[in-house]
Amino acid sequence: MLKRRKSLLVLSLFMVLTVALTVGVQAEVKNIILFVGDGMGMGQIDMARYMSGGKDHKLELMKMPNVGIMMTSSTEGVTDSAAAGTAIATGHKTYNGGVAMDANGAELDSILDYAEVLKKSTGIISSNTVTDATPATFAASVEDRGMGGEIAKQILNNDVDVVLGGGAEDFTAEEAGEDLVAKAKEMGYEHVTTEGELAKSSAPNNKLLGLFNDSYMNYHLDRDDVGSQEPSLLAMTKKAIEVLSRNENGFFLMSEGARIDHAAHAADVPGVVAETLEFDKSVKYALDWAKKHGDTMVVVLADHETLGFSVTEPINKEALMNIQVSPEYMAGQLEKTSAGNAYTISSIKNVFKKYANIDLTTAEAENFNNSIVNEDDGSLYYAYKVGWEIGSIISAKNNVGVVSAAVRAKSGTGGHTLNSIPVFAYGAGSEVFNGIMQNTEVSQKLFNAFRPE
Repeated sequence: MLKRRKSLLVLSLFMVLTVALTVGVQAEVKNIILFVGDGMGMGQIDMARYMSGGKDHKLELMKMPNVGIMMTSSTEGVTDSAAAGTAIATGHKTYNGGVAMDANGAELDSILDYAEVLKKSTGIISSNTVTDATPATFAASVEDRGMGGEIAKQILNNDVDVVLGGGAEDFTAEEAGEDLVAKAKEMGYEHVTTEGELAKSSAPNNKLLGLFNDSYMNYHLDRDDVGSQEPSLLAMTKKAIEVLSRNENGFFLMSEGARIDHAAHAADVPGVVAETLEFDKSVKYALDWAKKHGDTMVVVLADHETLGFSVTEPINKEALMNIQVSPEYMAGQLEKTSAGNAYTISSIKNVFKKYANIDLTTAEAENFNNSIVNEDDGSLYYAYKVGWEIGSIISAKNNVGVVSAAVRAKSGTGGHTLNSIPVFAYGAGSEVFNGIMQNTEVSQKLFNAFRPE
């Protein structure tokens, strides 16, 4: 399946004219920069501002002049990132797992598609893989979010100008059926793979493909420990704006702080704080750029909230912020038993003590072992899910307000909630983001912002 192009202009213009009747007339905007903090509800924002600056501290995104509230449901109720991204990108609710497709299998036009119709440059950034659910909904249409190779093909076929993040394995012949990096180079893309290469990149053809990890990019907290050469979200956002802004017709950029969600799934307070602060730096840079250049709308939101984060009264701030690595990294330091279906009790105790300053009893270590085994075949969870269990123990020991591991285990989304999320906006026409809105209304407002005079 390929992302459609022939009927796009007619469909998009029809949608915009329809939106103009329902949302109201709005001044044309030359550029839109959309930030998506995956899983970043008000609880994650409050946790980041409290841990980094105190009870009355504000993040940069909280200083934006227009603020609304967005409801987040999919057709199934609590949403996953694919259905959430589809609603924001296309204005249509869909089933969990669907990427820019409705329940009947029809492909849906996105705001990125419409920007291309208007001859604007386009870009997608993610600290996850560039083929993951959120970025995919802007640049591809597939039945299931797991179709990484097909999504990668569609990103190139859809001629997205700047593509930065993880997911290099989805661009290989094994996953996509052809060497998509080689194809991208033939199409004029400059290909970079490290922070240094990105910094030096000139993107001579105004096309840039940066793939900095085979899978998702490393957590911000872990990068020194694993010897990462990956760029920050801020560095990727800066470079994307530099390249995209060369187009006199303007641009559309979606920049996703994806690992806020991953840290939240693990009840990982230090991780949520670090990822949210890095996201906030990227927002500040875009806001400063927009203030200098005009005709630019900056919108900051999440696709959904994860694990019901809240800053509780007895939370142990000092102990949590002394943790310097992610639970996923901790999981990688555990030692398996000779049978391979559990971790040694000594390594479990050592890891919790070394990285989180927590003394587990033997009984607690045994309970942890029982919590990380697949019931179907007795195998151990993947490292990221072992990290979820480590994070939940750390959060419980430090009085963090989050959904429990038991409730998360019953969740088809791994702990997403139906909590509404804040929307922050700046720039021409951004006052339309005040008030309470459905996630589908965000797309309508973005389409209308690009409406031709």
